Amino acid sequence: MDELAELMARARAVRANAHAPYSGYAVGAAVRAEDGSIHVGCNVENAAYPEGLCAEAVAVGAMVASGRKRLVAVAVAGGDAARPPMPCGGCRQKLMEFAAPETIVAVADGANGPMRTMPLAGLLPGAFGLGGKA
Repeated sequence: MDELAELMARARAVRANAHAPYSGYAVGAAVRAEDGSIHVGCNVENAAYPEGLCAEAVAVGAMVASGRKRLVAVAVAGGDAARPPMPCGGCRQKLMEFAAPETIVAVADGANGPMRTMPLAGLLPGAFGLGGKA
C-alpha cells in the first residue's frame, strides 16, 4: 500500500469514531508528520455551534501534542462519492501553519471511492502565516 493510500485508510477508519449527531456528516482525517508518524482525528460536533471540532483540526492537534510540528501529507474521508469532504477555511489555515504550500491533500468518500488530490496552496492561495515554518 502506498503512503497516501495508507493515510486515507487511517482517515476512513477513524471516521467511525466521529461524533456528528447534528449534521450526520462524519469525517475522519489523518496527517503524516515529517518523521513518518501518522496522527488521526475525527469531527466532534457540539450543540453550541460553532464550538465543534473538525477532523483536520483534531488530527493536527494530535500531531502537535505528540511533539511534531511539520506535516507532509493529509487525507480527509467522509460523506459519499457525490459529496466528499473538503477542509473548511479554518482547517485550510490550520494545515498551512504546519505544512508547505506543495503538501498534498487527499480527499475521498468514507467508503472505497477514488481519492482526489491537490496541493494545499490550491486550497488556500495567498495563505497568511508561517506556511509550514513552525
